[in-house]
Amino acid sequence: MLKKIKVIVLLIMISFFGNKLSANYEKLAYDFNFTDLDGSSLNLSEYKNKVIIIVNVASQCGFTKQYEDMQKIWSEYQEKGIVMIGVPSNDFGNQEPGSNDDIKNFCEAKFGISFPMTEKVNVKGENAHPFYKWAKENHGKSAIPKWNFHKIIIGKDGKVFETFASITNPSSRKFITALEKALN
Repeated sequence: MLKKIKVIVLLIMISFFGNKLSANYEKLAYDFNFTDLDGSSLNLSEYKNKVIIIVNVASQCGFTKQYEDMQKIWSEYQEKGIVMIGVPSNDFGNQEPGSNDDIKNFCEAKFGISFPMTEKVNVKGENAHPFYKWAKENHGKSAIPKWNFHKIIIGKDGKVFETFASITNPSSRKFITALEKALN
């Protein structure tokens, strides 16, 4: 009977913590680079010891209004050690068809975006940016964007801290609680 209980407890632990138990983190988020909308290198190593929020974005999505809350988080938490990074992608519903210049102009004119934005990249599948492949390998399926405005929080240790689906607004209590926990 005791053996059965141990097996059940082990299975429960694996089901709750399975994604994180397999993480070996041979690399950290700081080992990855993007190119920004202006063509300059955006090295995540510049943000060591900060909490980094990576959000795949699209200009023509029903969640596009989340840009407004992303900017608010950036403005409010930047000095506390939060870095917000938008990653345009056309992977979902062809909702980011524009050029990097189009994306930049849209974000600045419509939402006053001042946080870093990368060039348009793939965030899923074989052609996904290496950062997204790394996040999947180390955090599991919850790190794979299922749609635009999927959020990945990288902790101060350079590892995936938490992920949030598109429906979780950056201004939600759930998201803010996770950010503040990552900061402490």
